[in-house]
Amino acid sequence: MPHFFISSNNLSNNIVTIADKENYNHIAKSLRAKIGENILLIDEHQIQYEGEIEKITSNSVEVKIIKSHKSTRNLDFELYLAQVPLRSDAQSLIVEKATELGVLGIYPIFTDNCVLKKSVIEQKIPKWQKIMIEASKQCERASIPICFKLHTMQELAQTSHLCHCETLSVDLDSEFKPKQSQPHMQKTGLCNNLNVQFDRILAFTERSADFKMKTYLRENPISKNEKILVIIGPEGGFSSKEFDFFAEKNITTLSLGDLILKAETAVITAIGNIVYEYE
Repeated sequence: MPHFFISSNNLSNNIVTIADKENYNHIAKSLRAKIGENILLIDEHQIQYEGEIEKITSNSVEVKIIKSHKSTRNLDFELYLAQVPLRSDAQSLIVEKATELGVLGIYPIFTDNCVLKKSVIEQKIPKWQKIMIEASKQCERASIPICFKLHTMQELAQTSHLCHCETLSVDLDSEFKPKQSQPHMQKTGLCNNLNVQFDRILAFTERSADFKMKTYLRENPISKNEKILVIIGPEGGFSSKEFDFFAEKNITTLSLGDLILKAETAVITAIGNIVYEYE
């Protein structure tokens, strides 16, 4: 069973009451959980609870806490992905796997060879955020990553030193909304670290690069708590103008090797190897 994101406010006298519509429907209706079954919960402080379902009503589930501990389901450094969105299924796969691999946020970026219109990308951001939520439940993440608003490469460079974004709260009955918290909203593991000053930015390119990734990471190992932004381009690669932009901004370009990879494969390979080299 996946774990469920809750608010610590729902815990009283060692009982967690789950009354939000999304979690209730998932537990009681989709999974058809029974009284006496075990369940995993995690709050906004990244405390994971192991509990047993004690009561199921028409609109709530009550869970008795058996034990709790600080979750370790996160990376010791902060990893962000800036990526040019692909068509539907491929992009959904990227969002899901990037979440599983521990990224704290994804910046959709618009480049010269992007296959999607800006309006289409902007409409899909709430969908990608929902995929992040579900993937976080399935892999027992300590927090839910954020899908940021659409950026151009120039905007990304401007925000890469100090990224000012609106505070996000999650209404468990709907989607992530950029608005002030309301009484019926709960912060449920949402990563609120929205002012990001990256320690390094790495752009992965297929035909021209400063270093091979393996060589670069072993000569420049990632440190604990370091903030890393990974940039990966579209199916058609980066344009010559964008390569000039990387050079102008002193952005390190890396290669994944001599093979030409599909964009979704490149994302998983790059992030997976960064995590592996750190671990």
